[in-house]
Formats: sequence, structure tokens, C-alpha cells
Amino acid sequence: MNQDRDRSLLSIPASTQDHMQGVLNADVVLVVYGDYQCSVSADVYKMIKAIKRELSAAFGEDYLCLIFRHFPQAQIHPQAQRPAQAAEAAAAQGQFWLMHDTLFAHQQKLENGYLVEYANNLGLDISQFLKELSKKVHIDRINEDIESGCKSGITAAPALFINNIRYTGRWKITELTAAIVAASH
Repeated sequence: MNQDRDRSLLSIPASTQDHMQGVLNADVVLVVYGDYQCSVSADVYKMIKAIKRELSAAFGEDYLCLIFRHFPQAQIHPQAQRPAQAAEAAAAQGQFWLMHDTLFAHQQKLENGYLVEYANNLGLDISQFLKELSKKVHIDRINEDIESGCKSGITAAPALFINNIRYTGRWKITELTAAIVAASH
């Protein structure tokens, strides 16, 4: 296989270690690499949520499995790393997706005070949350996601893989939906 082809494949397969909505044996497994401070990542995530709702209604809940991996781009988004840590600290308390949605919904407010406010609003144990953030307990997990993205040829977020193949189409709901449906056949 040539190197260009290798770079269009997901190098680290989706697993139960990932943050997922759905089941791994779904018809389509969509792996998203994103950055909480990146407006395009937020737009793509909103589009994927709408697509997932539509396809679940049409084909059933187990049709699409959504997986999120962190790919903070600290060089252009200096506040992206801390929210990724906050999402992982929330995950440790079973609230990854709620924190994830909150972070994308409030991209302009990612400073520490806001992160604590979001954690409080989600009912998290604040002392545990703060301890994990201050000790950077989840940094290895985030770095593993970044490394897996780099191994798959990613240089920027957002990046999507549909059934392990990199999506290179435009960020349009009709094109992405068509690509997802085509991957299931």
C-alpha cells in the first residue's frame, strides 16, 4: 500500500477506550478528531449531531457510532488543551458528552472559571474536578488521541474517519450524510 493511502486510513481502530455514542458494531463508525477552541470543529460537530439524529430515526439507533478524539491545536488555539482536560475530568465522573456539548456550545468562554462553572452546572464533584485539572491527570489520554491522529496523517482539526477511511469531502451536511450512508453499503 502506498504512503498516501496509509495516511488516509485510521491507524488506531475505534475501541471501547474511546468516547462513543452508539456501538462499535454499528453499520458506520464515525471517528471525529476535534479541538474545543476551533470554530470549524464546533460547526462540524453540530452537523454530525443533526446527521446522527436523522440517520438514527431512519435506520435505527445502532446505525451510526460516533467517537470523539481530542486534537487540540495549541499553536493556533492556546486555550484548547485545558477544555480537553476538563472534558476528560468530566468523563471520569461519567459526564463526558454533556461537558463536550457544553464546551462546543460555549467556545468563546473556555477560561478556567468558566470550566469550573460548567462542571458545577453538570453536578460534578468540584474538588475532584479541580484536583484532576491541576495535576493534569488526563494529559496522557489527550496526548494519546493526538498521537493517534498524527499516525493517521492528521495535521489539523476537525478530521473525520468514516469506517476507518478519512473523509476528504466538503463540510456540507448533504455531502457528509451521503458519504456516511455510502459507507454502510
